[in-house]
Amino acid sequence: MNAANSSLLGGGGVDGAIHRAAGKELEFECRMLGGCKTGEAKITKGYKLPAKFIIHTVGPVWRDGHASEKLLLEKCYLNSLELAASRGLRSIAFPAISTGIYAFPAELAAVIAISSIAAFLEQHSGTFDRVILVAFDASMEAIYRSKLDSTLSFYISSFDRDGL
Repeated sequence: MNAANSSLLGGGGVDGAIHRAAGKELEFECRMLGGCKTGEAKITKGYKLPAKFIIHTVGPVWRDGHASEKLLLEKCYLNSLELAASRGLRSIAFPAISTGIYAFPAELAAVIAISSIAAFLEQHSGTFDRVILVAFDASMEAIYRSKLDSTLSFYISSFDRDGL
């Protein structure tokens, strides 16, 4: 799962790390996709990554909560899950979409991520074997852990700054 920018051509944070690790072939395929609108999701091959596919989604930039940011973030999760399910993928890993340079409040983003994923899984039981929430740092991991309901079977993983 890639928290991309609208061009899909790489950038900073998770997006840049994924592009660097996947190789130049990813950039070429992304150019062919013609970008991605906020809240939508598109899929590419994983190239040099251990993952066979990368789902790219563009999260909203936080504008004080008055520009449909919550709905757009929810759409990022739901559209990504729908795309993965339509391709028969059995696992998916999500970074904390929009919580970096896009400045979405981390606690609110975690609530939206967890509730969106839970709603999808409730409606599509058995679709995924594993849904992973990836925390960039200990602070985000603590936020996820504080927001997770103990009955949900999510796995929390930590993102290593030096690689994927």
